[in-house]
Amino acid sequence: MDKIKYLSRINLFQDLDMEELQQMESIAPILVTKKGTLITAPNKSQKRLYLIKCGKVRMYTITNNGKELTIDVLGVGHIFGEISLFATGSHLIYAKAIEDSVICSIDKVQFEQIIIEKPDIALKIIKILSTRLKEMEEMLELMAYGSVRNKLLFLLNRLSEKFGEPLNEHAGVGPEWFQLGVKVTHQELASMMGSIRETVTELLNELISEGVVNRTSTRGFFIIHRQRLKETIESTM
Repeated sequence: MDKIKYLSRINLFQDLDMEELQQMESIAPILVTKKGTLITAPNKSQKRLYLIKCGKVRMYTITNNGKELTIDVLGVGHIFGEISLFATGSHLIYAKAIEDSVICSIDKVQFEQIIIEKPDIALKIIKILSTRLKEMEEMLELMAYGSVRNKLLFLLNRLSEKFGEPLNEHAGVGPEWFQLGVKVTHQELASMMGSIRETVTELLNELISEGVVNRTSTRGFFIIHRQRLKETIESTM
């Protein structure tokens, strides 16, 4: 595996030259992570920063009644982990691969040395975490107080914004439709929302009848009509 190639494509390191990337190679091991693998958890004491090169990772917490509550879904170029210098309450968060992924990780001490030597990377981290905190606050507020339907609408909208892929002209639908670039089952959506599969299936059928959501017949991905989805969300506010 060409680690230099992977590192150069991670957003955080895109401005480093080849010599600097070679220096990073020895301290940034790359993990090929299978779908369903738990990457970080509150009981894991090792402090590392993780950077997603390929794949997707779900960040979640456990509620008082034992249900999983999704905080965020991260994709290529996103970062997560327990780094005290940039603490964001991540000590209570689980991270699990929701598809086969390639993830680069850096030890806390080594990472702190990097940002001392490369202040531009520190600024990138601050910007990324500021955006993440805003998204997490929005997600937590809705997941805690919104109706199950609103939770599903919000989750589909967030996934569409992050991973939506325009469909080509041969897909048989208009340009307003976007394929959700992450394959999720009804049960996985239910787990993300702290709900049950039967409720999610019923709500998805409603959204399909309303022309907001559909499912491709060949690959099993959801497709989203973004404009109708946004209008549906606005009508519930």
